[in-house]
Amino acid sequence: MKADDELRSSILQVLMLGFRGLTVQPQDMVSTAVSAGIGSVVLFDVDGPSGLTLGRNVESPTQVADLCQQLHAASPFQQLLIAIDMEGGLVCRLKEQYGYPATQSARDLGTGDPQQTYEAAAGIADTLARAGINLNLAPCVDVDVNPDNPVIGSKKRSYSADPEWVAEHAAAFVRAHRDRGILTCLKHFPGHGSSHEDSHVGFTDVTKTWSRDELIPFRRLIEQGLVDAVMTAHVVNSQLDEVPATISGRIIDKLLRDELGFDGVVISDDMGMGAITKQYGLAEAIIGALNSGVDMLALANQGSYEETIVEQAIDIITDAITTGRLERSRLESAAGRIRHLRARLTENILTERP
Repeated sequence: MKADDELRSSILQVLMLGFRGLTVQPQDMVSTAVSAGIGSVVLFDVDGPSGLTLGRNVESPTQVADLCQQLHAASPFQQLLIAIDMEGGLVCRLKEQYGYPATQSARDLGTGDPQQTYEAAAGIADTLARAGINLNLAPCVDVDVNPDNPVIGSKKRSYSADPEWVAEHAAAFVRAHRDRGILTCLKHFPGHGSSHEDSHVGFTDVTKTWSRDELIPFRRLIEQGLVDAVMTAHVVNSQLDEVPATISGRIIDKLLRDELGFDGVVISDDMGMGAITKQYGLAEAIIGALNSGVDMLALANQGSYEETIVEQAIDIITDAITTGRLERSRLESAAGRIRHLRARLTENILTERP
């Protein structure tokens, strides 16, 4: 069954697209998707499918600003959600080598006062504002349980092994962005800091290492109304469920929404990461994520590159609704949360509780 215009519009709202190119060209994949009303795009400096040997979307500050201006102009929305990972330190897409200011890692900042983190985050937010980027997929609020963790600890992405200290620094990071009109996204729920594997590569199980203390940073920031969005982790935590968090209703709907009280936008980690693709097909993963409470699906095109990924997702979700595997009301709820997030950005009311 082909999606009607209203259904297609709602499906596009819940997609975040990664793409190749330093500029927007007429009729290319991203131009077509943005013009049609896709909810978000995400920028990277290097291209995953090429083994990180090719560039992706970043060459210089002028080029990135021009790219973002083109993307905003092509979108039917007053502001397209343009996302990027700018935690600081190693996870930083706008690097010094491209002409951007240096940044500090979360671990380094965590040894100081939260005011220093505010000032460092203010520098990042200023950089994003000048570029036309309005959604920072940061801060990382994972607790530094395992300093040798290949994806968190070893990359200095956690502020501290103390969850309360993580919460304080993350709050400073968020406030600095809000003061400059930039949305943020806490990651990776329900906690990736204790893992011994990298979920980019494959199966990652934190059952024996995770504790509920890893929820504290999420809980504290939700209580303070400082959470615009939350990103899921592709980790398996059998203390909570037997499937990765991204496709777990127990973890998203029950734990994050019901227990912690978060009713804002939930964004999946990249649906092309090994922890998902090596166990589930794209259709099963997309339907599972939406049914579990994910609102925005990150189709970053960094595992493999699919020119038709948007149309594939539209077909998958349309078929799921037609066959009863996904309720249309669940899709509309997700699209509604994303519209509300965009409205808060457009109306500059980022201090409102999501």
